[in-house]
Amino acid sequence: MSRRLEKMEGQVVGRVVRLFRNRLRLRAGSSQDNGGNAVKESERAQEHTLPNFAGGPHFFEYLLVVSLKKKHSGDDYEPTITYQFPKRENLLRGQQEEEERLLSAIPLFCFPDGNEWAPLTEYPRETFSFVLTNVDGSRKIGYCRRLLPAGRGPRLPRVYCILSCIGCFGLFSKILDEVEKRHQISMAVIYPFMQGLREAAFPAPGKTVTLKSFIPDSGTEFISLTRPLDSHLEHVDFSSLLHCLSFEQILQIFASAVLERRIIFLAEGLSTLSQCIHAAAALLYPFSWAHTYIPVVPERLLDTVCCPTPFMVGVQMHFQQVVMDSPMEEVLLVNLCEGTFLLSVGDEKEILPPKLQEDILASLDQGTKELQTSEQINEHVSGPFVQFFVKTVGHYTSYIKREANGQGHFQERLFCKALTSKANRRFVKKFVKTQLFSLFIQEAEKSKHPPAGYFQRKILEYEEQKKHKKPREKTVK
Repeated sequence: MSRRLEKMEGQVVGRVVRLFRNRLRLRAGSSQDNGGNAVKESERAQEHTLPNFAGGPHFFEYLLVVSLKKKHSGDDYEPTITYQFPKRENLLRGQQEEEERLLSAIPLFCFPDGNEWAPLTEYPRETFSFVLTNVDGSRKIGYCRRLLPAGRGPRLPRVYCILSCIGCFGLFSKILDEVEKRHQISMAVIYPFMQGLREAAFPAPGKTVTLKSFIPDSGTEFISLTRPLDSHLEHVDFSSLLHCLSFEQILQIFASAVLERRIIFLAEGLSTLSQCIHAAAALLYPFSWAHTYIPVVPERLLDTVCCPTPFMVGVQMHFQQVVMDSPMEEVLLVNLCEGTFLLSVGDEKEILPPKLQEDILASLDQGTKELQTSEQINEHVSGPFVQFFVKTVGHYTSYIKREANGQGHFQERLFCKALTSKANRRFVKKFVKTQLFSLFIQEAEKSKHPPAGYFQRKILEYEEQKKHKKPREKTVK
């Protein structure tokens, strides 16, 4: 990305969030204004680094309860933090200011719908998430459960929010179940459970941590929290995306994201919005979306859709007209409720090489009825897109020339020229100019060790398949 474009993005996003950024100095899921910080953000997005406090790495930073309180003037309600664990004491002045900025941002994202609320007797519970990107590039995820508290008569919804640096949606959904269950008894019952969680070590992929917790009238309980074995998919659930859209539409969204375009998702429910946008971003693995990224846009930040720079955002359906009336440059506007595209650039079906598009769709169509667990669904959906990157850019390590000190230099021209398919080469020549690829390759250049992980494993498997296939092809000829 050119310096001019980076500067423009910083200026535009700054104007958009000025309503609250002056107080918070936080950018809601936005990329950084310079390449160095963006690289740091990409590292964190890929590795899900843990926060380090005095006691070592923790599951979470805060558990918060956000309630709606009537304003002093008028009948409107504003979201307010009414419970916080842990309470931080003896903080230095700078740390205290940072904590205040962070905590003042969270209510806005727990109730992004605006302030037109009224007491209710029924309300469907919702589980959703938001992302905050701090000025230093570090990302925090807010895992939210919004529901109507126990009681009689009309009352207002409340949100339990767990703030963490770890992306593991299934695991935190289970933790929210436990928090919700205890809060129906007493806030005092939550404390020992969350304290035990803070003292527990975050498990490795495929491993389980077991917590002991006492509940009055129920006795001692043992709660097991397990991380998925395949950690690159633990922060996502593709079920909602499959329920809302066809494979062809998902492929067009992927194509738009790969070229870093502007994508807006519309839906009624907060759960659907946040799950679908996280799923769309996860299709880009092993690359990380480093631009503006807001799973659920609060009402006060709807001007985000006017940004001329790349973004991926979710907007609640009752703001549809506001979005449609906004001056927007080329954008893909996805209606998740109807399963339609309300706006598009028009060339989404032509971005990816035709043969590779066919391969993705054939893989997605195959064996979908046999899928049962969320892990099986995630692997089935993600696999063809990982394979797409294996076939187009999986040879990247062969074109990083290293100096004596280990520093690498990517040979872009030779890398593109190595592709024998003209269609693949045309696509890759565009893709290498994106920030997605630039951040990825910068990390590969800096790394002095051979790459490891799921993507590299798939590259090696593909190379082995090609070796075994060639002798058979020669024999047939």
